[in-house]
Amino acid sequence: MKKSLGRKTIAYPLPVYLVGSYDENGQANIMTAAWGGVVCSEPAALGVSVRASRLTHSSILKNKAFTISFPSAKLVKAVDFAGLVSGSNYDKFEKCSLKAIKSDLVAAPYVAQCPVVAELSLVNRFDLGSHTLFIGQVEDVKADEEVLGPNGLEAEKIDPLIYFPSQKYFRLGDFAGQAFSIGLSRK
Repeated sequence: MKKSLGRKTIAYPLPVYLVGSYDENGQANIMTAAWGGVVCSEPAALGVSVRASRLTHSSILKNKAFTISFPSAKLVKAVDFAGLVSGSNYDKFEKCSLKAIKSDLVAAPYVAQCPVVAELSLVNRFDLGSHTLFIGQVEDVKADEEVLGPNGLEAEKIDPLIYFPSQKYFRLGDFAGQAFSIGLSRK
């Protein structure tokens, strides 16, 4: 028998994002987010939920753009710090020894040390309660050559950081099976 946990924000595992934006003074900022994911295939779109009280929220609205940098597990300390403090009080790039790269496609910075980044134009927003869901159309995805294989991105080379709602960060586990084919044995 299952035990009721009540109303909770439970989904797992969650991707860990560093959401990049420029504030009203043009200062590069990042915030850590785990409430997000793919929201559409065509056109390619990602979504991220941000509290209205966050500097990133007003920055995305002002610039109509944001980036998502996908950190590897080796950046866990910087990622956690970026989620603990406000960009109003800290230059998070400087404090975390990260380099901000100006996107050539959207008005937002991304993190040079992250192996994969997505540059997004804001196409929609939904005020849902405690958070606003920002939907961004993917203008480009950039990846370090070291994380690419013959079929594109390779998870084991990226070593992505993931979040579990018990306030813990993890690395990916072992390969479990090839998607869109392992289930064919059930036919």
